[in-house]
Amino acid sequence: MTAKHAFISAHLCQFAVRLMCRVLKVCRSAYHAFAAGAVRRAERTDADAALLARIIKIFKLHKRRYGAPRIHAQLRREGWKVSRKKVAKLMKENDIRPPRRKKRCPVTTDSKHGLAPSPDLVNRQFDLLVPNTVWLADITYCATDEGWLYLASIKDMATREIVGWGMSCSLHATLCIDAMNMAIMRHRPAAGLILHSDRGVQYACHDYRRLIARHGFKQSMSRKGNCLDNAPMESFFSSIKIELVHNAHFATRNKARREIFEYIEVYYNRQRLHSAIGYKTPQEARLQMTAKIAA
Repeated sequence: MTAKHAFISAHLCQFAVRLMCRVLKVCRSAYHAFAAGAVRRAERTDADAALLARIIKIFKLHKRRYGAPRIHAQLRREGWKVSRKKVAKLMKENDIRPPRRKKRCPVTTDSKHGLAPSPDLVNRQFDLLVPNTVWLADITYCATDEGWLYLASIKDMATREIVGWGMSCSLHATLCIDAMNMAIMRHRPAAGLILHSDRGVQYACHDYRRLIARHGFKQSMSRKGNCLDNAPMESFFSSIKIELVHNAHFATRNKARREIFEYIEVYYNRQRLHSAIGYKTPQEARLQMTAKIAA
């Protein structure tokens, strides 16, 4: 019967609906129901086209880094009333997805050193509401044509912001000390801050521990072989590798430094929505948390 309904719709300018229904033996009420449904389908098609156009724009704006959850969160921030399932469906149908690719990796953690580890003071309690209470520290890497570039980062557990970082072509302890000094200079945390890391020699060495002691901080270390004890920092490293490092070619270390700087300071801290803090940016989270404390 749908073919007859479609024929009637196609010839509305030539014949009356009543005449065509009588000739084709079609119930007029059934045809009108079909026509109304066609209008709704057309409206849905137009709405989907507008939604898809916005999804593509957000996807490109974030340099192909966002998947369905973050695109959905951004749409909701903009006032779109749409489900995550709908966003995921449109993205899948149109092959819109962030790239996933892995590369070889060097070992950045040397825990076979004779230096005593510090106790785990965090115990995987990662949900905090006060900035500068717990900072996480770790090291990752980036491949370039000139060799490896190492990145040491410090992450505020409450805001998920990268508060300090350092880059070097070697894994010397100064890499981590540079990151720590940047974080201290920027945020001036009070004594009592917990600084959590793995058991690597860079974090267990005397120079690093002297820096911690000088500021009255408390050192905390993950348990042996437990990468989940520093899971939020691992999450950051996963993000920067998937969204930048594994999908770029760096001819020089300086080029990698510039791209990593842009990713951390411009994108990750100020533009990227983070699910762990309610799809806010770290900068927004810090401002909101600080305002609540002041009130």
